[in-house]
Amino acid sequence: MIPAILKTIKEGKRFLVASHESPDGDALASTLALTLALRDAGKDVVAYNCDGIPESLDFLPGSDTVVSTLDGYGLFDAGFILDSGELRRAGKHLRGLCRILVNIDHHPYSENFGEIYYVDTEACATGALVYRILCEGAMPISKDVAVCIYSAILSDTGSFRYSNSNPEAFRIASEMVSLGVIPWDVATGLYENQAESRLRLLSLVLPTLALSPCRRLASVSATLQMMRDTGTGPEHTDSFINYPRSIRGVEVAIFFRQVEDSAFKVGFRSKGRVDVGALARELGGGGHHNAAGALVRGPLDEVRDSVFSSLSALL
Repeated sequence: MIPAILKTIKEGKRFLVASHESPDGDALASTLALTLALRDAGKDVVAYNCDGIPESLDFLPGSDTVVSTLDGYGLFDAGFILDSGELRRAGKHLRGLCRILVNIDHHPYSENFGEIYYVDTEACATGALVYRILCEGAMPISKDVAVCIYSAILSDTGSFRYSNSNPEAFRIASEMVSLGVIPWDVATGLYENQAESRLRLLSLVLPTLALSPCRRLASVSATLQMMRDTGTGPEHTDSFINYPRSIRGVEVAIFFRQVEDSAFKVGFRSKGRVDVGALARELGGGGHHNAAGALVRGPLDEVRDSVFSSLSALL
């Protein structure tokens, strides 16, 4: 698929680069890596995310150029949809704004939308796929592009702690450092750049800790009221799931984030044995073996009991 992508880049002049809603580090960093590289190649590029840039990622080069609306931008020669799994997560309206859609992703069961489908579930991050494209096209990698690629990989591998920390992840990270990336600067941006309000929200979330009777499942929850009380939003809850996951003996961690009166975004993290991606797909969501999510409707107690029951069956 890479030759088809490079042909699209060579023949086009005006491009859109977009990623999924509520963007994480890989989604935005890979978006900016490709955007900056295409701009360096003389292309007219618009970087888009429907939810904009969260404060925790505003250190990324080019983040100040990301737009959250495309009104008045007209038609693009091609749209690169990164790390999205499904087109709806980036925005179904993008189909009508682009002559060609290119799906670049590493999620299993990624929707086969668009004219070009470049999906590799063995890749550690979508940022690694962007790196492959740039290398095969002999496109220069500036320090700013290198920072974004490194950030994408560092973020999606959990600082090289997760099972997707494969040899390619370390090879690319090493090369990005050789191009001028300072690991401390990126780590500071990703992990030591939080708003005070996020910590206040965390102080309300941690007391909701719940464990299953077998103590192999653990969860925390964030309600709309908690976010209103602390002046925070969904972007401030990123990585909260790591707290229940860190408990000794816990195999699956769950984070319940309220999005409506009776609806919760449910995030799953597995330490390996349990395929939470399969459960998430049963619930109408998606994701990886070890990291997935879905929207579940109902009161929190009912949603939590139902999810715990399903996961207990898997255990």
